Amino acid sequence: MPVSKSFKKTGKPPPQSLLEKIRRLRMIVFDFDGVFTDNRVLVLQDGTEGVLCSRADGFGLDAVRRSGIKLMVLSTEKNSVVGARCKKLSLPCIHGCDNKSETLKLEAEKSGIPLSNIAYMGNDINDLECLKIVGLPVCVSDAYPEVIKASLHVTKAKGGHGAVREFCDFVAKVKTGKTSGGTKD
Repeated sequence: MPVSKSFKKTGKPPPQSLLEKIRRLRMIVFDFDGVFTDNRVLVLQDGTEGVLCSRADGFGLDAVRRSGIKLMVLSTEKNSVVGARCKKLSLPCIHGCDNKSETLKLEAEKSGIPLSNIAYMGNDINDLECLKIVGLPVCVSDAYPEVIKASLHVTKAKGGHGAVREFCDFVAKVKTGKTSGGTKD
């Protein structure tokens, strides 16, 4: 599958085929760890876990919502931190799921959205099956090499460092002409 590096990274305009896929998008599904986070975990002495996320991602999510695209998080992680962050971002979330691709198929069917009109953004090998079944497979720049090969678009930003906002701003600009900053830049 051909890989489109972030147009910001290469300085080249995005391919028309990528723009067409974005124009047809009706839903974006995100993995959580390694996409919203930098894939590291902070474990305190009492066993409590924490992760670091970019606050900027929320602005990108809002821009995409305004364009009418549905959003959700799909994660194998069972830790409650996933649900807590998604709740704060008003993101529907299914976490602790064992088979992400089957869950994605069920959610697409429930929503009445063809898989071809869904983008999936991941970073690791447990995302590969989801990336293979959607119309627009996307990953962060520090994704596992096989995931990069399976993606049509790779963000400039690493997971947890604004990759969600970068992709959401790109989608919002294609769909509405505006980014999360409200500008046409």
